[in-house]
Amino acid sequence: MKKIKQLFMGTLMVILSLNFPGCTGDFEEMNVSPNDPNAVSPQLLLPFAIESAVDRYWGHQTRFARLNLDGGSIWVQHLARRIYTTEGDTYAPPTTLQQENWQYFFNDGLLNFEAIHKQAILEGNTNYQGVALVMKSWVFSILTDVWGDIPYHEALKGTAEDPIYTPTYNTQEDIYADLLNQLAGANELLDVNGPAIAGDILFNGDILRWKKFANSLRLKLANRQAAKKPAESSAIMVEILANPDTYPVFTDNTDYAFLLHSANRPSNNEWHEVMIQGSRTDWRLSRTLVNRLLELDDPRLQVYGRPLANGSYRGMANGLPDAIAIAEGDLSSFPGDYFTRAEAPSVIMSYAELNFVLAEAAFDGDIDGGTALAQMYFERGVEASFDQYGLDMPANYISSLGTLNKALIMEQKWIALFGQGIEAWTEYRRTGLPAIMYVDPRAAFENQGVLPTRIVYPASEYSLNGSNVVNGTSPDNMRTKLWWAE
Repeated sequence: MKKIKQLFMGTLMVILSLNFPGCTGDFEEMNVSPNDPNAVSPQLLLPFAIESAVDRYWGHQTRFARLNLDGGSIWVQHLARRIYTTEGDTYAPPTTLQQENWQYFFNDGLLNFEAIHKQAILEGNTNYQGVALVMKSWVFSILTDVWGDIPYHEALKGTAEDPIYTPTYNTQEDIYADLLNQLAGANELLDVNGPAIAGDILFNGDILRWKKFANSLRLKLANRQAAKKPAESSAIMVEILANPDTYPVFTDNTDYAFLLHSANRPSNNEWHEVMIQGSRTDWRLSRTLVNRLLELDDPRLQVYGRPLANGSYRGMANGLPDAIAIAEGDLSSFPGDYFTRAEAPSVIMSYAELNFVLAEAAFDGDIDGGTALAQMYFERGVEASFDQYGLDMPANYISSLGTLNKALIMEQKWIALFGQGIEAWTEYRRTGLPAIMYVDPRAAFENQGVLPTRIVYPASEYSLNGSNVVNGTSPDNMRTKLWWAE
C-alpha cells in the first residue's frame, strides 16, 4: 500500500478549503476538477479518507482516544489492561475518548467522503459516488452504534450554500432506515463497466468488490435491526440473497473488506504503531477469551496471543486496579504477532462475519431455510474464521460445539471478531450474548458495574450544539440501551 499518510497535508488543505472557501493560497497547483477550479479531485481525497477512518476504527495512536483498544475490545473481554486500567477497563473511559472519536469520525472521515460524493456528481463519475456512499454509510453506522441518536440529515452542512452549524439529531431508527436506502443506492451507482476510479487503497479500483461490500454491509445492518423491524429487515435480506447478480456479496476470504497495510512507516497497522513502535505493553488477552479458547481446544488462540515462556497461554481478568493488574499482566499473554505486525490487515467486515449474520437470520426465521440453513452458514462462518488466519479447522471442531442455537452462533461470532472490538461490543450490546463475561471479585468497575451500553456525547456538543444534543439519546449515560437492543 502506498504511503497514504504522506497525503495528509494535501488532504488537510482540502479540508481547509472546504471550510474556508476564500482560503486557497498556494493550493492552486493541486489537481482539480475541470468543472470547479476550487474543488479537489476525488482520487486525492479518497486515500486519506479511507485510511483515517479505518485507523480510527481499528486502533489509532492517540492515547485516551483508542475506542477499539480501550473501549470495545476491553468491554467484550477480548483484551484487558495491565496498567492504567482506569483508561477504559474499569468502565470509566476518559472524556477524550468521546471527543476525539466524535470529532475525527465526522471530520477526517465523513467530511472527506461527502466532498468526494459532491465532486463525483459534478464530474459525472458514478463509481466515485457509490464508493463515497458506501464509506459514509459505514462510518455513520459506527457513530450511531456507539452513541445512538446523532446528527445525520443535517450533518456535514457547515459549508453548504445555506450552512447549518447546529444540526438536529435523528433517531437511530431513522438513521438505520436511511443507511439501508443509501447502500441500496450505492449498489445501483456502482458499475463494473463504468468509469475507473483511482486512489482506492481498499479494493484497488475493483468495483465488484465495492458492490459486495455495500450489499454485505446492508445485510448486516438489516439483521441488526431485525428484532425491531422484522418484516422490513426480512424483505431486504431476502431480496439481496435471491438476486446475487444484482446484489453480489462476499463469497470467500479473497474479497472481504480489509485495509492492507505497509511494512514501511507511516502506513503501518495501528496496533503495530501503538504496541511495537510505541512500545506500549498496556494490553493482554482477557481471561474470558483465553479460557474459552482453551476449553474449545481452539487453534485460533495461537494467532490471537503470544505464548508465555513456558509455551502456555494465560489471560488476565478485566477491571483490576493497577496494583493488582500489573502483576497479573506480567503473567498473561500479549496480543499475537499476527495482529501487531506492521502489515497486519485492518478488517472492516469479514466473510466469516457475513456468514454469522446469515446464520442468525436463518435461525431467527428472518430468511427461509430454518435450522438447516442456519447450520450451513454457521459452519461456513467458523471455517472462514480459521481460514482467515491460514489455519485448518480441526475435523471434530463443529461437532464438539453441540446443537446449534443462537448463543452458539453469537459466541463463535464473538471469537471471530477478535480485533474488531467495536463490532463485537455492538453485537454483545444488541443480544447480550455470549453470556460468559467474567467479573473478578477484585475488579473495580465503575458505571454502577454495568458494562457500557454506549458512550456519552462529547462536551463540545453541549457547548456548540446544546439546543439539539438534549434531544439525543437520553439519559446521556453509559447505561442507556440503544434502539436495536433486543
